[in-house]
Amino acid sequence: MADPNAPVTIRTRKFLSNRLLQRRQFVIEVLHPGRANVSKDELAERLAKTYQTDKARVVTYGFRTIFGGGRSTGFGLIYDNEEVQRKFEPKYRLIRAGLMPKVEKASRKLRHERKNRAKKVRGTKKAKAAEPAKKK
Repeated sequence: MADPNAPVTIRTRKFLSNRLLQRRQFVIEVLHPGRANVSKDELAERLAKTYQTDKARVVTYGFRTIFGGGRSTGFGLIYDNEEVQRKFEPKYRLIRAGLMPKVEKASRKLRHERKNRAKKVRGTKKAKAAEPAKKK
């Protein structure tokens, strides 16, 4: 049975200070024997404590568990401030971090169907054709 309180060791490799993007970046090696995996939230907390920074500025991603378990590797970034983080992080990671709201939109299939219905009519009727067909 996996113990959620089993000890976890975090090592950082290839640590470099990227002044151009105003961040520190590194490869994270997580040793977690007797445990399935470690949450990104927990890792961010531990890294923030180690590098004396705010937990919200720590970004971890791309984790792969080594075959056989007990060890994972991934990437980590520590931004200097929130403004820089918003500027350089991809939108999907900003949404995950809660720094940007998720935009809800219709599914890809529905958008394509709407577009194709609108192609069949001309002029002002396009808006009406774009609405989904009524069920009888």
